Amino acid sequence: MCTATIDDVVHGSGWYYIGCGVCHTKATKGPTTLMCKKCGKSEIDGVAQYLSKLSVYDQKDQAVFVVLGDAGEELTGKKAAELVERYYQANEDVGEDHIVPVPQAMIDIIGQTRKFIAKVSNHNLNGKSQTLTVTKVLPLKAPEPVVETGENVDGESDSGRRSADGVEFKGVKRAKCG
Repeated sequence: MCTATIDDVVHGSGWYYIGCGVCHTKATKGPTTLMCKKCGKSEIDGVAQYLSKLSVYDQKDQAVFVVLGDAGEELTGKKAAELVERYYQANEDVGEDHIVPVPQAMIDIIGQTRKFIAKVSNHNLNGKSQTLTVTKVLPLKAPEPVVETGENVDGESDSGRRSADGVEFKGVKRAKCG
């Protein structure tokens, strides 16, 4: 597990693949249908799955993470299939082999700091690409708000009013992540 900031979505490669609807293995093109080697089926329903490369950094190092499947959805809040379908609906004139550009949902994650669970093996470290495969993305826990109580310089209690417009509140509310 590591905490890193997303620097960029690596360009020059696709951000998704078409996988088997059952096991998510990359589908292969048969003569007239999509096939799955893992399931052994010669006719499958293909589903878009995330396969994105992200450049990330922390205080010490920079790395490239490969984000697959559900981890991409955890980052963007959107299913890859939804983003691909939306693109093709808006661009009906493009062919099937057209490269779908990186969606705005992926661009919007640049600059976010997240906790990543990555799978590390000898292949990751000795291969020519040296990327780490992300299996899960966790939100960073938001810091608890600091609420001070006590006396102000003018003698009024600090606990009832917190803003310049005089709005009173009973407790702090914050947005839920996830």
